[in-house]
Amino acid sequence: MDPFRLVGTWDFRREIRHADGAEYSADGEARFSVEDDGRVRWAEHGTLRWAAGTTPVTRTLFVVREAGRDGGAVARWRVTFEDGRDFHPWTAGAVEHLCGRDLYQGGIEVPARPTSSWELRWHVTGPEKDYLMHTWYTER
Repeated sequence: MDPFRLVGTWDFRREIRHADGAEYSADGEARFSVEDDGRVRWAEHGTLRWAAGTTPVTRTLFVVREAGRDGGAVARWRVTFEDGRDFHPWTAGAVEHLCGRDLYQGGIEVPARPTSSWELRWHVTGPEKDYLMHTWYTER
């Protein structure tokens, strides 16, 4: 799945349901842009809402091409955090990421043909976290 297909501005809507019953929602804007070094910047900003209030939220991730054994680029991509730490493979279908002792299991759902919407789901479990998160992205 080529991340260059997502370059542009998307609206996002996110629902988060914790195992203890707490519910959150977020909405905002996600921008995908190509950096000079070939990475795709994935920058989100929006508002997180819950029963007691709201707060602004932001995050920046990068989708980067994996390096081959000889140091050259290969066709596979990975998502990294802004500081360069690895997050997960950029691939359609199931992905996993161990964050400390918490396990992120999820999936990216981008149709094979050009699209105006796509989804991302995470089920996070472990000693620190236990929630379901579903995000819908719609092209502007």
